Amino acid sequence: MSIKVNEILDAKGLACPMPVVKTKKKIDDLEPGYVLEVQATDRGSLADMKGWAKNTGHHYLGSREDGEVFYHYIRKAHPDETQEETDYPHVVNNDELKEKLGEGKKIKLVDVREPAEYTFARIPGAKSIPMGELEERLNELDKDDEIYVVCRTGNRSNMAAQVLDEKGYKNVTNVKPGMSEWEYETESDE
Repeated sequence: MSIKVNEILDAKGLACPMPVVKTKKKIDDLEPGYVLEVQATDRGSLADMKGWAKNTGHHYLGSREDGEVFYHYIRKAHPDETQEETDYPHVVNNDELKEKLGEGKKIKLVDVREPAEYTFARIPGAKSIPMGELEERLNELDKDDEIYVVCRTGNRSNMAAQVLDEKGYKNVTNVKPGMSEWEYETESDE
C-alpha cells in the first residue's frame, strides 16, 4: 500500500481514548487534504478512528496491520466538510447504572470494548459486542430494548450509542465514565 503521508502520529502503547485525543490535536495542525498516519497498538483503535473520522467529517482512508501495530490513514477535510463532534445526549454515570441494574428491570447492557478487556473484567450480565463488530451484529439487539452501552471511559460507548440511534434504536443510554471507574461487582472468564 503506498499512500502519500504528510505526518505520522505515534500512539503506540496508548489505550482508548488517547489515540483519538492525540489524533484530534495532530489533525488540527494539518492543512486540508493532508494525510495523517496514526500508529496504534490498541485493537479498539480500528473502530475508534473510523468512528471519530465519520463523526467529524474527516476522511478515513483505511488501515493496515503489521504485527502488533495498526496503521490508520486519515485525510483532513476542508473546513466546509467538517462538523463539530457531538456527545450522545442520553448519559448515565456508573452509580446510576448500578441503581438501574438493582431495580430488577430488564435492560440490555452492551459492552463495546475489545474481547480481551471484556474477558478480564465486566459487569455481570453484560453482552460483548466490540465496537468494530456492532453494525454487523445489530440483529443481536432488539430495537425495543432499553440498552445501556459501556466501554472503558465512555468515549467508544458514546460512538456506539450514536450508531445505535442512527440505526433506529431509540432507547439507548451511554454509560460514562464506564469500566475505568466501575467500583461495583465484576465477573471474568478466569
